Amino acid sequence: MYPLVRELAADGIPVAVTCRVLNLARQPYYRWLAAPVTDAELTQAYRANALFDAHRDDPEFGYRFLVDEARETGESMAERTAWKICSRQGWWSAFGKKRGKNGKKPGPPVHDDLCAVTDRHGVIRHEFRAQTPNQLWLADITEHWTREGKLYLCAVKDVYSNRIVGYSIDSRMKSRLAVEALNNAVARRQQAGGDVAGCVLHTDRGSQFRSRKFVHALNRHGMVGSMGRVGAAGDNAAMESWFALLQKNVLDRRAWATREELRIAIITWTERTYHRRRRQSGLGRLTPVEYELIMTTAATQAA
Repeated sequence: MYPLVRELAADGIPVAVTCRVLNLARQPYYRWLAAPVTDAELTQAYRANALFDAHRDDPEFGYRFLVDEARETGESMAERTAWKICSRQGWWSAFGKKRGKNGKKPGPPVHDDLCAVTDRHGVIRHEFRAQTPNQLWLADITEHWTREGKLYLCAVKDVYSNRIVGYSIDSRMKSRLAVEALNNAVARRQQAGGDVAGCVLHTDRGSQFRSRKFVHALNRHGMVGSMGRVGAAGDNAAMESWFALLQKNVLDRRAWATREELRIAIITWTERTYHRRRRQSGLGRLTPVEYELIMTTAATQAA
C-alpha cells in the first residue's frame, strides 16, 4: 500500500486522507518513505541474485556448492541461509531427488542423434565408425575426488583412431569446461594440418553440451553436433570405455591429495601410456598415435 500512498500524494491527495481511507498508520509510512528497502532486505536480494547466477550457470549444483560460488562474488552467507533462499525459489540441483512438480526433467536435445541406426527388428542402436580422422568425435565429462575437492575432466575422442584429441581439466563443471576441451581439440588437429569442418561431435544431454557457449563454439568451428537419448549409457559407450580405462589405471589407483597432482597424473597417462604405449586390438595391435601415422601416410601415398 505504501507505494500507492506515495503516488496519490504526488497527485495532490494528502497522506493523512489516504492513510485514513486505507486504514494505515502514518508513522510507519514515513519510516518506509525514508528507507523503502531495509538493509536486511537489500542484503538478502544481493544474496539471492548471486545464488541465482550460480544456479543458472551450473544447474547441477546443490545449495552447498552455490554457497561457494556466491562467496567468490563477495556474497558470503551460511549454508542454512542459502537453503532457505533456494527452497523459496525452487532452485534445486538438476541431479537431486525429485520434488514433485519442482523435479526437473532432462533438458531437450539441441542436436539430432546422428549416430543412431535402426536394425531390421526396429531396435535403435549406435554405430561409432569413422573412415578418416576428424569425421566423428565423442565427448563426455567425468569427475573424481581429491582431498581438496572434486576435479572434473572433459575429454574429446576421435573415433577413427581412439585418440584423445583434446581435453580440459578444472575444479568446476561449468560450460567453459566443455568449450575449452573442444577448442583444445580443434587447435591440436589444426596444428597437425587437419580440417575439422563438418566433423560430427556426439555427446550426451549434459547441460554443459547444451549451453549456448558450447553450441556457438561448434558453429564457429564449422562442426556438427549430435546428442544421444536420456538415460541410455550405451549411446556413448565408446567414450565410456576410455573413462573406464582411466578409472582403473589412474583415478582409483590411490587417494589423491591435490587437484594438481591428479591433473598431472591424468595428462601423463593419457599422453605417454594410452596414446603411445597401449596397443589396441581394434587398431590392429597399434597405438592410437601409430595408427594415425601409418594409416594417414598410406592414404597420402595412395592418393
